[in-house]
Amino acid sequence: MLGLAALMLAGCTGGDRVKTAVELDEPAYREGQALLKAGRRQEALSAFLKVIEKRGDDAAESHLETGLLYAQHINDPLSAIYHFKKYLALRPNSPQAALVRQRIDAATREFARTLPAQPLENQLQRVDLVAALDKLKQENEALKQELVDVKAGRNAVAVTGLDGASATDERAAPGINFTVETMPTVRTRPAPESARAPAKAPPRTVSTPQAPAPPVAKPQPAARRHTVQPGDTLSKISQQYYGNRTKWRDIYAANRGVMKSESDLKVGMQLRIP
Repeated sequence: MLGLAALMLAGCTGGDRVKTAVELDEPAYREGQALLKAGRRQEALSAFLKVIEKRGDDAAESHLETGLLYAQHINDPLSAIYHFKKYLALRPNSPQAALVRQRIDAATREFARTLPAQPLENQLQRVDLVAALDKLKQENEALKQELVDVKAGRNAVAVTGLDGASATDERAAPGINFTVETMPTVRTRPAPESARAPAKAPPRTVSTPQAPAPPVAKPQPAARRHTVQPGDTLSKISQQYYGNRTKWRDIYAANRGVMKSESDLKVGMQLRIP
């Protein structure tokens, strides 16, 4: 302990040496060091925290010991970062300052690994991309069908127009008057049957095709209900009802009244399946 105290005091100024010596002489600090040697780390942490509570900003070494306990044994990187930064604020020129900064970097990386945001975000982006591609495919199929319907409608209109023109050609155009002079009646012998002009064929009747009846809208099926079972997820429920895991967002949107988030599933919950 005396060797450690000497190392701590080596890089301190006169005022810092006095403060450090007084802190190292605190009964709670000595108790914490003894508990560390005995492997009683949780009790040692409590002892160092007592020193911090008592001395306030004059407990740099206790902050350092507390940060090491949080980082190495208690697995609490946020608390470790806090106490390491307090030590640097109180002892910026300490010989151990560079090592403490390395400890802060290591604790920051450790904390970043515990965050689920990045892998979850990548997974949701992939699900969104698959859903967008599926939606684009459906819209493409609908546009193809509309194009076929439009072409069929144009062909029907074209046939109707051609038939109407043919039928009109056989009738006199409206609005045209013909003047016929009356000639005196001359009695002649009837012409023989063979010399008679053939009778004029009756005008051809052209039927106009009827326009196809508009499609009758199919009644929408009633919404289904699903009772949440152990192990259910929105993707699993989407696969069960649609055969496609990408429909989970539709189920979530239809149940926003009972779900706070995508993962807010409780056994026995009644979900509406659109």
